[in-house]
Amino acid sequence: MGDNPHNRSELPSFILTGLPGLQTSKHWVFLLLGTFYIVSIVGNALILFIIKEEQSLHQPMYYFLSLLSLNDLGVSFSTLPTVLATFCFYLRKISFDSCMAQMFFIHLFSFTESGILLVMTFDRYVAICNPLHYATVLTDAHVTCMGMFVIIRSFCMVFPLPFLLKRLTFCKANVLSHAYCLHPDLIRLPCGDITINNIFGLFIVISTFGLDSLLILLSYALIVRSVIAIASREERLKTLNTCVSHMSAVLIFYVPMVGVSMAARYGRHAPLYVHTLMSLIYLFVPPTLNPVIYSIKTKEIRRRLCKILLRTKF
Repeated sequence: MGDNPHNRSELPSFILTGLPGLQTSKHWVFLLLGTFYIVSIVGNALILFIIKEEQSLHQPMYYFLSLLSLNDLGVSFSTLPTVLATFCFYLRKISFDSCMAQMFFIHLFSFTESGILLVMTFDRYVAICNPLHYATVLTDAHVTCMGMFVIIRSFCMVFPLPFLLKRLTFCKANVLSHAYCLHPDLIRLPCGDITINNIFGLFIVISTFGLDSLLILLSYALIVRSVIAIASREERLKTLNTCVSHMSAVLIFYVPMVGVSMAARYGRHAPLYVHTLMSLIYLFVPPTLNPVIYSIKTKEIRRRLCKILLRTKF
C-alpha cells in the first residue's frame, strides 16, 4: 500500500510526448504542424466570414458548413496549447485537471464532427431525393434543432469520461503517447479495474461513430439509387457533383479514424511513432483540408475568396 505514489487525494500529473523515435526531426514536425494550424484556423475563419457576408449562402447546407468550420476551429484550438508547449517550449508536464479538460474538448469536437457530417448527409439526401420538400423539411428551426441535437448528444457522451477516470488510482509512469490528452491513451495508465471505462468507451464509440457512419452509408446508397434513376447523364453528373465536397469531408474524417483503430488493434508491435503519426493525421488533417475542399468546390465561396485575396493584394 505504501508503494502507491498517487493516492486518491493527490491527483497525478502527466508527461506529454512529442514524437517518440523522431526526436531529431522535432523542428520539421513542428513546422508541419504549424502549417496545419495556420491553414486550419485561417481557412475555417474565412469560410465563416464568407458565409456570414454572402447572402446567397444563407441556406441549410451552408449553415451546416458553418457549424463544421466552427467545430474544426475547436479541434485546432483544443490541441494547440500542449502542442506548442511540447514542440516549441519543451514543457511536457500537464496537470490532471488540465489533461481532463483537454481530453473532454478533443473528444467533444470529434463526436460533434461525426454528427455534423451526418446532418450534412441528410441535407444532401433531402436535396436530391425529395427536392420538392427541401424548403419545408429543412427550415431554419429544423436546422437549429439538428445542430443543437448534435452538440447536446456529443456533450452527454463525453461528459462522464473525466469523472470515470478521476475515480481510478494512477500508479504507473503516467507518460502519454502524444502531445495532447486522449482517452484511449489515458485509460492505459490506471492500475485499478477499468472495466466500466472500457465498456462505456465502447458504447459511446458505437452509438456515435458507428451509428453515424452506418446512417451516412445508407443515405448515400439511397442518393445513388435516386441519381441512377435520372435519365440524363449530364444531370446525373451534375447532381453527384453537389455531393463531392461532403463525400470528401466524410472520407478524410473516417478513413484516418479507421486507420487509428486498426493500428491500435493490429499494429501493437509497430514503432510507437507510427501510432502517434496516425493520431496526428486523424486530428490535424480534417480541420486543414475541409476549408480547402469547400473553397475549391463551392463556386460562391471561391468567388468571394478571390475577391478578398485580390482586395488584399491591391
